[in-house]
Amino acid sequence: MAFFRRIFSGSSSTIFQSQLSSIRFNSTLTSPKLFVSGLSRYTSDENLKKAFEQFGKLVEAKVITDRATGRSKGFGFVSYETVEEAEKAREGMNAKFLDGWVIFVDPARPSMPRPPPPPPPQDPLNFGITTNKTVGWTGQ
Repeated sequence: MAFFRRIFSGSSSTIFQSQLSSIRFNSTLTSPKLFVSGLSRYTSDENLKKAFEQFGKLVEAKVITDRATGRSKGFGFVSYETVEEAEKAREGMNAKFLDGWVIFVDPARPSMPRPPPPPPPQDPLNFGITTNKTVGWTGQ
């Protein structure tokens, strides 16, 4: 119980942040693109840009949103011109607060190509003709 009191008290929040940052800070950067997780649902592209522009020249700051609702999915990407700027941003912003939430900054992994969709099943009796069973046939 005392551990949780220490975590949420203002005096030891830096200890908690340093413990979190050391846990997630084990991989090296090879590209200037960073993955930012733990974002608030209300964090916008502009807020993300303002938080990260102090570390170097930003190429892009993008919060990923849901297509259907337009709300944030809770993560985003930040790209810099150089790997050194990205490393500074990673060190400076990992396990810090942004819009009231603790964010984590990790190297972005390259996107994996998606496999092509499987072909539709072939019915040997259908011969490519389909019918709409909801409308029916009236014969007129």
